[in-house]
Amino acid sequence: MTKSYEDLRSARWFAPDDLRSMGHRSRAMQMGLSGDDWEGKPIIAIINTWSDLSPCHHHLRDRAEFVKKGVYQAGGMPVEMPVHSFSEQFLKPTSMLYRNMGAIEVEETLRSHPIDGVVLMGGCDKSTPALVMGAASMGLPFIYLPAGAMLRGNYAGQKLGSGTDVWKYWDERRAGTIGKAEWDGVQGGIARSYGTCMTMGTASTMMSIADGWGLTLPGASSIPAPDAGHKRMSAACGRRIVEMVWEDLTPDRIMTPASTRNAVTVAMATGCSTNAIIHLIAMARRAGVPLELDDLDAIGRTTPVLANLRPSGSEYLMEDFFYAGGLPALMTELGDKLDLSVMTVTGKTLGENIAGAQTFNDDVIRPLSNPVYHEGSLAVLKGNLAPDGAVIKPAAMDARFQTHAGPAIVADSYAQLKEIINDEDYPMTPDSVMVLRNAGPQGGPGMPEWGMIPMPKALLKQGHRDMVRLSDARMSGTSYGACILHVAPEAFVGGPLALIETGDIIELDIPNRSLNVRLSEEELAARRAAWTPPAPRFERGYGWMFSRHIEQADKGCDFDFLRTEFGAPVPEPEIN
Repeated sequence: MTKSYEDLRSARWFAPDDLRSMGHRSRAMQMGLSGDDWEGKPIIAIINTWSDLSPCHHHLRDRAEFVKKGVYQAGGMPVEMPVHSFSEQFLKPTSMLYRNMGAIEVEETLRSHPIDGVVLMGGCDKSTPALVMGAASMGLPFIYLPAGAMLRGNYAGQKLGSGTDVWKYWDERRAGTIGKAEWDGVQGGIARSYGTCMTMGTASTMMSIADGWGLTLPGASSIPAPDAGHKRMSAACGRRIVEMVWEDLTPDRIMTPASTRNAVTVAMATGCSTNAIIHLIAMARRAGVPLELDDLDAIGRTTPVLANLRPSGSEYLMEDFFYAGGLPALMTELGDKLDLSVMTVTGKTLGENIAGAQTFNDDVIRPLSNPVYHEGSLAVLKGNLAPDGAVIKPAAMDARFQTHAGPAIVADSYAQLKEIINDEDYPMTPDSVMVLRNAGPQGGPGMPEWGMIPMPKALLKQGHRDMVRLSDARMSGTSYGACILHVAPEAFVGGPLALIETGDIIELDIPNRSLNVRLSEEELAARRAAWTPPAPRFERGYGWMFSRHIEQADKGCDFDFLRTEFGAPVPEPEIN
């Protein structure tokens, strides 16, 4: 379908010869614009998540100018519109608390303004899902512009990966094997440019998922943030979104069941963050595509990890991935595991987009015959401890914990957890299972990234660097280790995790996808009868609304009233 000017949303604001439209035109002229700027042209929103407290997005203020240049080149009118920055580093208690608020902001910003199409600018962990969720719910043509990863870190001749090496060197600092000088050196060398984490953490995972879904220009997710190609890609996004508006290429034609399976497959093959599961489910459901934990696990069982990137891999980072061919090369290696017939934002199929892509380093991007890990990055576990599911990343843990049974050490809060792990006399063995609860969507609040439970100091000093850890929290995608996460239902709402006690035997069986506590149903029922619900986390404000409407991890942690099937579509605003 090809649109005419009269078909555009923005024409409702600017085209009529009436009092209200005269007001719109005069106020546009107040800003120095004229009819030449909007007449006969689509108005393109540039949704920008830049802020002075978002190091991952610090360059997006500049990149917006390149997007504007592209929009102008293609005959559109660009308007830059700021939204929440989702600063992963500085936003407390967790940026996840605000992902859905950001999605609402995006949806309503687009609905309430004279916008015909949108370029979404983000990258750091929660920004990608928030932007895509809001834009998908609105339904306007959109293209996602990924912020890109920062340069490789460096200290004393060693290549550093953001997040991953923080946890590694912090363990060594607590074990006493390095001192403050080395620790300060890592601090100064691990983040050398603007851009997102350059490991395959949540940021790179989510940008790759958007690329694999067909929501970006081909390979856009792999371009390092400081690379000049990133500026050219930004301008190309501006040109392409104007064409998408005229073509009426809306997200429902791109975010289909088939392309969603592609996105999951790409996630698994990259060695993705555990956070991918929550965000994939939420984004898919906003697009009207039902996606369940079991669907993700099934795809994971048949999709090997091909990206040899930390933390699942041992050496390489996103910059290396880009030089090796980037995501188009990885998707080419996946072959018939992808549906290449799906439509993308280019107006071409995925197969057309990646035709001719090559791998230039087959140790960074492995072939199917030589994977990093034989199955996908993530596994979904279920059992009497997690009836609605839990998640683990087998590719990034010590293989000896694939099957394990050990006594629980239970902490009801992060403060209590810190006391335990820093107490060198606390009774434990390497077989113990560290448990943190009341850290889920409601309990955290907001499901913070506390699930990368630090190794106890006593075990570190004995030379141990991994153990089974269990929580209803999330963890950074840059993390690694035998960490079981997203236990659902969470303890705060009375899930089975609320009932276990220190000394209970926890049983983990990754090959059989099971997670259980060795207790009878009768004992669990008795403990449930004695359980007292904790006091609410919030009594007013956004947190109060969050607590009443947030769904559990297995459902994507969206607000229940934002589900596609919750009610009738929201109508266009009246202009009177």
